[in-house]
Amino acid sequence: MTAVRTTPPGTTPPPRLPVREKSAAQGQGGGLSPMLNRLAAERATGVLERERGSLYLAEGRVVHAESPLAPGLDVLLLTHGTLSPAVWQDAVERADEEYDVTRLLLDAGRVPRGALELCHLEAVFDAAYFALAPSSTPGRFHYGARHRLGALSPVPVGALERETLRRRALLDRLWPDPATDGSPLRRAETVASPAPTARQSAVLALADGIRTAPDIARELGRQAFHTLVDARRLAAAGLLTALVPPPGPHRLPTGFPPRHALPATGSPTAADPAAAAHAPGGPAAGAPAAAGLPAPPVPDAPQGIALPRVNDPDITLLKRLRDALEAL
Repeated sequence: MTAVRTTPPGTTPPPRLPVREKSAAQGQGGGLSPMLNRLAAERATGVLERERGSLYLAEGRVVHAESPLAPGLDVLLLTHGTLSPAVWQDAVERADEEYDVTRLLLDAGRVPRGALELCHLEAVFDAAYFALAPSSTPGRFHYGARHRLGALSPVPVGALERETLRRRALLDRLWPDPATDGSPLRRAETVASPAPTARQSAVLALADGIRTAPDIARELGRQAFHTLVDARRLAAAGLLTALVPPPGPHRLPTGFPPRHALPATGSPTAADPAAAAHAPGGPAAGAPAAAGLPAPPVPDAPQGIALPRVNDPDITLLKRLRDALEAL
């Protein structure tokens, strides 16, 4: 075999291109937010505001997360009696730059540290799942901003992104249709279906066609992501369906009269404009020459009209069969 030398003798070979090791690539979170990763590398402190939530950082680590779609730490602590509303309100009113809410609760012995850290981490990962969702607006970072709850359990950005990606993959495996995540939910009438668990039955009891999965999570005092999991499992079993509103009334293109105002095809006014003057109810003989104008064309139905979503248990079953056949 003849060896081909690409570098001329007596010259320095060019440096090798950098290749990222596979282990290093797996250790990163996946780049859900390049801005968040840059702030983590800078060890920045402040709040990153995104379309669906906010992430609070302290020295490059996430110390708190908020989203209107996820119940906060107060909901998780108060709903099940872990903390009384009066104690929580007192700590919120007394919190300042030196003593945050979590430190006041721990110093007063109102809640065990392990229980508080667990609920705090649950709230952070839950809100971060929605805050890191794809957005249509750029994020904004405010340096120096701090949250009143304090830095109880800082989370590395890479760990937060990996957990968010894991949760997305889990939901896709359970039920590929994301309509149950944000649309109103209602129970589906099925003839034969598996019996729901006690946790799923609580979700079904609140599925009234008005509440969404985040609404149900807030009323039950649960994490929103866990409620999304229950909703998708119930949808896959044919017990739950998402109500997607049908499209609004279609309007004809500008310049055309409504279809019901156009003359019928085959009528004297549509076939022969001159006959309109002699037709019953037509214009008089001394009317302006508008009768000699050609009849306005009947517009065809515009393309791309979206059909309303069908909330039918049989359609749900067919989707399940389709997904199972595609997975073979």
